[in-house]
Amino acid sequence: MITLDAAAIAKGVQDRKLDPVAVVDAFCAQIAARNTELNALIVHDRVAARLAAAAVAGRVAKGEHLPLAGVPVIIKDNIWVKGERITQGSRLFADFVAPEDAIGVSRLRDAGAVIIGIGNCPEFACKGQTNSPLHGAARHPMDLDLTPGGSSGGNAAGLAADFAPIAVGTDAGGSGRRPAAHTGIVGFKPSFGAIPYAPAFIEPYWGVSVIAPMGRTVSDVALMFGVMAGREARDPDCIDVAPSRAINPAHLRIAYSPKLGLDVPVDEDVVVAIEAGVQLLSVAGWTIVRRDPVWPAGTSEMTLMQLQHAGLAALYGRAWQTDPEQFDPDIGVQIERGLAMSGVEVSAALEANLQVRRAMSAFFSHHDILLSPTTPCVAWSVSDLGPTIIDGVAVPPRGHAVFTPLLNHARTPAISVPCGRGRAGLPVGMQMIGAIGHDWTVLAAARAAETILSGLGGGARRRH
Repeated sequence: MITLDAAAIAKGVQDRKLDPVAVVDAFCAQIAARNTELNALIVHDRVAARLAAAAVAGRVAKGEHLPLAGVPVIIKDNIWVKGERITQGSRLFADFVAPEDAIGVSRLRDAGAVIIGIGNCPEFACKGQTNSPLHGAARHPMDLDLTPGGSSGGNAAGLAADFAPIAVGTDAGGSGRRPAAHTGIVGFKPSFGAIPYAPAFIEPYWGVSVIAPMGRTVSDVALMFGVMAGREARDPDCIDVAPSRAINPAHLRIAYSPKLGLDVPVDEDVVVAIEAGVQLLSVAGWTIVRRDPVWPAGTSEMTLMQLQHAGLAALYGRAWQTDPEQFDPDIGVQIERGLAMSGVEVSAALEANLQVRRAMSAFFSHHDILLSPTTPCVAWSVSDLGPTIIDGVAVPPRGHAVFTPLLNHARTPAISVPCGRGRAGLPVGMQMIGAIGHDWTVLAAARAAETILSGLGGGARRRH
């Protein structure tokens, strides 16, 4: 039962052929078997999940149509779930109980989803490795010595270990896509504002962070997105997206950029896997041209990261200066950088953000989909903030994150789908990017690509 897709579970429950309580029990048994070693979920209440599942059964019996009837879902530890302790992985919020659901969470519940646990994340979701001072490290289901990445690493590990078929993460710089790539699942960053974010914690990386549906298949992620997306008066950043329609990827204008137009190292095993994937898509009839985005001069992930540092300093600088022992030292480094920044530097970073958005808009005036690696490397040691060497070149701690953050600043939809395996059989992800508001085009192309790329292996479910 735990290998069933969300769509199959929902149909079975809706048709009254599956008992949603039995579904929850099956996933709870898997959580009991593996969560102690993985530390993917930091909250798991079987009793509450069973009660929610029983309530779903009652709604179905009364004739309600629920698109996610009885489907277990993991929610990341920085998204509000009414009545749950939601901590952002921080000692500052160790006792915080969410007073209400985030809009996306409420929509999932309305659709019949059952919250089965809260996924581990690093402090304030501001690291690319899931290890918080409050909850410790999440570990990779394939190798406990490795990290699943971050910041939605608990979600990704839980999905790959069959704790649930779907999960809700966040993505401010790749937090939903990179862990997906590292664990062989699917992570989707919608257009900024496509899914309401409020009510929520104050976001240190304002203007770029989004709610990120995650799942074991593109179809399940699309099912989630259809339930969660849509305007909401309480969130002024909400946008409408183009409606879903049948799309033949062979008719799309598709570009491939092996390094996303950046001068960065990429491990050879990732290069081989992505090139093999692009070749398979070409053989399947996709017309793919080599084309790099043209970024503004001086564009780099670190330039844009200054906005996160400034945001953290604004929110938590005083608390850090008062009691640094409360914080993850890696977050403290970011806060110190933010405190040292001038207003001119913050303004320059905001201008860089705007110029990146304009550059991507120009690119998508000529193309419908852009393909790239999701990450330049596979998963690394759980004890390290990031890999120190990529393709034989020494890299900074964020060297693994180079291909995802620019798309957050561009506000475009982007998805990571499994694309074969690299060293030690570890999954590699292909990133597929589209124009702002064209989320359903990206999802349709990704669904078609997922089928074609399945021949390369790498998906989480194919390890069982």
